[in-house]
Amino acid sequence: MLLPQTIPSSSPWRRLRARLHFALRALGLPQAAALAGCAIAWVVLRFTAPARERDARIARRLGRTLGRLRGPFAKLGQFASLRVDLVAPEVRDALVALRDRVPPVPFAWIRETIEAELGAPLAALFREIDPHPLGAASVAQAHAAVLPDGRPVVVKVQYPWLASSLPTDLALLRLIVGRVRPDAAASPWFREFASGLVEEIDFAHEARVAAEIAANLAGDAQVVVPRVIASHSARRVLSMERWPTLPLDASALTARGISCARVLEVIARAYARQIFQDGLFHADPHPGNLFVIDEPEARVRPRVLFVDFGLSKRLAPALAKELRLGMLALLARDLDGFVAGMQRLGTIAPGAEPGVRAAVASVFERLTGSSGGPLGLASDRVLALKDEAKQLLYQTPGLALPSDLLLYAKTLSYLFALGRELAPEVDLMRITVPYLLRFLAHRDEAAASASEARPRGARVRSEP
Repeated sequence: MLLPQTIPSSSPWRRLRARLHFALRALGLPQAAALAGCAIAWVVLRFTAPARERDARIARRLGRTLGRLRGPFAKLGQFASLRVDLVAPEVRDALVALRDRVPPVPFAWIRETIEAELGAPLAALFREIDPHPLGAASVAQAHAAVLPDGRPVVVKVQYPWLASSLPTDLALLRLIVGRVRPDAAASPWFREFASGLVEEIDFAHEARVAAEIAANLAGDAQVVVPRVIASHSARRVLSMERWPTLPLDASALTARGISCARVLEVIARAYARQIFQDGLFHADPHPGNLFVIDEPEARVRPRVLFVDFGLSKRLAPALAKELRLGMLALLARDLDGFVAGMQRLGTIAPGAEPGVRAAVASVFERLTGSSGGPLGLASDRVLALKDEAKQLLYQTPGLALPSDLLLYAKTLSYLFALGRELAPEVDLMRITVPYLLRFLAHRDEAAASASEARPRGARVRSEP
């Protein structure tokens, strides 16, 4: 930690250079040059590298370039790493690193953004602030600080050029995506990506989502969502309570005498409730966003801290209904009903239904062939089926799932992968199934209520 007075302001020359950089970003020139470099490298590698190495090498270079460009470019890389139905596995693997960290920007840029957004000098806003970031992500980086009253906080600061360059960035990305996959640039997933990014760079929106999720989980004393400090937050700056934490690392937790099984149970309950009960869930569950609070009581009753709600999703009622119907069709081994639901969601391209039906039938066979049925699957079997489903998605032409649904599935798969890493002896299905059953029963409860309220003799119109 350093006092603000000990952090020198950038020189006029540096400020001029920064403003020139931001202006060029708004025009799209540095982004276009960096992406052109990737294209040139691809052409060179095409003639100089063995075929099996070429794609992996260009994918790694693309990942590094997207990380340096940050903003929508890093976000698209993160997004593409989830698109098991559209992106080749070797490309997805090279983009996974973008989920956790990108290179930080100079603190002088961060300082100017804080002072511009909060309308006061840094020395008046914070007693201390660390110029070295706790972490840097696609749209912002975070710094540890101390408020004038002594409260420790984390200050999340958006990259200063992001809002002004966003229209140009999205236009560039649409052009590139259209060249690679002409069908994708005009598809719903790109529109979802663009609208989601506009929402994510509004930190006021993130603060509201964090408060709503905190209220939803308030009944669980072992889940902590940091409180937003409104006086030190704005559209591009978000200040939150800072807690002493431990990483989600099995060896580190065990060394402190903290039960990994108890930690995992807390996380599983929280996600099961968000996903199956609340419909609004933290959709970025990597180890940089989940921590165990470092306190003596953690050995007996660990508390888990959830941070960074920029990527959170609320399932639309129509999608939640189709998801429920799809799960019920799966449990009933109703292949026709399951495929009909996919058609209603618009996930099957015209003429592609026979191939999609065959792929879904293959998944059905694996599920129904497992002991105990789908609700009795062991965690390892769930993960194995997840990998098989990813492969089928990518290998099935004409199939593209809604991004919200993929995030939903990704969050669940992360939960099971985390379980295998932290405490494989914990039965995650036992924790998850009660919430899942209530989710599946929701439609029947609604129908029953409607039936009770309906006058005797009234005709019932069945739901599709």
